Amino acid sequence: MPEIERLPLFPLGLVLYPYERLPLHIFEPRYKDMIRDCQAERRPFGVVLFDEGKVSEVGCTARLSRIVNRYEDGRLDILVRGEARFRVLDIFEDQTYLTADVKPIDEPKEPPERDLRERVITQHMRLLELAGRTVRPSLYQDVPHLSYVIAHNAGLTPTQKQELLELLKENERIAYLAKHLEMLLPRIEQLEDVRRRVQSNGHFKDFPPEN
Repeated sequence: MPEIERLPLFPLGLVLYPYERLPLHIFEPRYKDMIRDCQAERRPFGVVLFDEGKVSEVGCTARLSRIVNRYEDGRLDILVRGEARFRVLDIFEDQTYLTADVKPIDEPKEPPERDLRERVITQHMRLLELAGRTVRPSLYQDVPHLSYVIAHNAGLTPTQKQELLELLKENERIAYLAKHLEMLLPRIEQLEDVRRRVQSNGHFKDFPPEN
């Protein structure tokens, strides 16, 4: 990405991370125009969190991977892939869709803290286990930034996801996730324990048997 670039802007109620794949349903005429232009020019667009009437200052570029479905009325089901973070400098309304001058956010190169990395992987695997999801150790191997892999499936609110997106360093993001999971896991484990006791009828032992 150039130092400053003009990008189409797509405000959404979600946060996109680099390398993340995201399905989108495009139905508004202005965003049909945006996807058409991006496809013709082979350029990305910027996804930014739109929350409480405000556009976040930091977003992530999204590149069209493929059009999954085209409907007769022009609606589209598409798949995009997150690429790189950017900071919004100025927003313009001179087209049917928003555009913005954006500046790329450099990713400092730093060695990951091994103990912190292993800790957050263990926590995330436990979270997936409690959620009934398949735990795959390969998910965490050979990824450019572990934090982005974990963050989109770690029980974060949109606000928390945005806070993490804005952290500059990988170790800062991993530490953020470790702290979040440290607080979240005991609550989920407690709920899981209650669920198991209810399923085993453990709460009803003192009830008289049915005649």
